[in-house]
Amino acid sequence: MRTLRHLAGLLIGLVVTAAILGGGGWAVQQAVGGAAATPPDDQRMWIALGAMAAVGLVFGLVVAGRVSPVATFLPSMVLLAWTVVYALDVNRALSLIPTEASVNQIIRDAGFGVRTMLTTGVFALLGVALFVPVLMPSRWARRDDDLDEDYESTPEGSYY
Repeated sequence: MRTLRHLAGLLIGLVVTAAILGGGGWAVQQAVGGAAATPPDDQRMWIALGAMAAVGLVFGLVVAGRVSPVATFLPSMVLLAWTVVYALDVNRALSLIPTEASVNQIIRDAGFGVRTMLTTGVFALLGVALFVPVLMPSRWARRDDDLDEDYESTPEGSYY
């Protein structure tokens, strides 16, 4: 049972990582592009803000929820490792972002947003925030441990 919980946490961690990198990156690029446009495109800005709110909701549910700590550990390690690579070798870290003309425009937009979040330190901030729940011992314990202690066996032939 514990293994399934952590396997589910791994899958949730993959979804959170994709949401932050893909959805968050795309939303940041759209918001920055929409704010720089004259006149600003209200529809693009609202869609970008909605996407940011959705990514924030997923982020908040995983950080505050009682799921396996693997769900926060995986995206935190991706974001923190990428930040460390950026600090040590800027060109190598930026080369991991898909920005070539042969890539789909949506993925390219997400890549430009990822670049913005990486270079401004947002990945470091999110990575640390996702790592904090991993340090809490209560996240590693099963939820039903308390229920096992309350079970009281009754002798056979007893009415209660």
